[in-house]
Amino acid sequence: MVGRRWWVPWLWLAPALILVGVFLLYPSIDTFRRSLLDARSQDFVGLDNYRFIIENPQPLVSDTHVALWNNFLWLFVFTALTVPFGLVLAVLTGRVRYEALAKSAIFIPMAISFVAAAVIWRFMYEFNADIGTANAVTTQLGGEPTAWLQDKHSPLSFVTDAGPDNLPGPLQLNNFSLIIVGTWMWTGFAMVVLSAGLKGISSEILEAARVDGGNEWQIFWRIIIPILSPTIVVVATTLVIQALKKFDLVWVMTGGRFDTDVVATLFFKEAFVIRDFGVGAALAVVLLMWVVPVMVISIRRFQFQEETR
Repeated sequence: MVGRRWWVPWLWLAPALILVGVFLLYPSIDTFRRSLLDARSQDFVGLDNYRFIIENPQPLVSDTHVALWNNFLWLFVFTALTVPFGLVLAVLTGRVRYEALAKSAIFIPMAISFVAAAVIWRFMYEFNADIGTANAVTTQLGGEPTAWLQDKHSPLSFVTDAGPDNLPGPLQLNNFSLIIVGTWMWTGFAMVVLSAGLKGISSEILEAARVDGGNEWQIFWRIIIPILSPTIVVVATTLVIQALKKFDLVWVMTGGRFDTDVVATLFFKEAFVIRDFGVGAALAVVLLMWVVPVMVISIRRFQFQEETR
């Protein structure tokens, strides 16, 4: 019956395919087309917009190199912090009687909008110690208030003894302050997913390891981690994609000032503030070129795991 009416499955898929084509495929193709045109999307300029990104001729207006380095910083530091924190919390919360309550409290940041979270943390990073929680703690410990989000040209303090002007843009304190906010928000997500993976590990395997003389530390590294590695990869892949396309926290908290721009915020500035649609589209294509390989690797790994089951 299906062989005679081959078009029936495509009929059911048509609405989804149309939506994907209109809202995903066509915009992607059109963005690539615009990246080959000039600032007003009128004349063909070839790869000049990509050359602009590489050569970075206007570092005072839009420092593309700093934005690229900041994205790499987000990718490695944000992922390296969130996954371990999520794993540790998943293990610890799974061993208390009020597990559901503890997980709910840790997951709350994910229920807050990213803009709201950014506003909250802007107040926490406020320079005035009477308002900012971070500087209130710093001054209580005998330190001086620190410009956590501005950093560039900020006064020296015990956390910026090297002098912010002597540090490369991506290594300044304000970038790490932003990453801490992202980690605070996404740790709950990592914890919930990894906790589900932990629940799937057979208790018989763990008991057998304890009978064989393994302590909890050995069981964690030699049994739990290897079994949980597929779930860890899924969580890490999700966080990598989030780090690459990070926009909201940076835009609300600093607006990309003080060398905190990432590719997404710089794309917004180029396209909608400077009104250079060619360079803006090229930055969007660069961001897409970073995200797509990560997604392809993740899908192939998932398919491989399904085939080996």
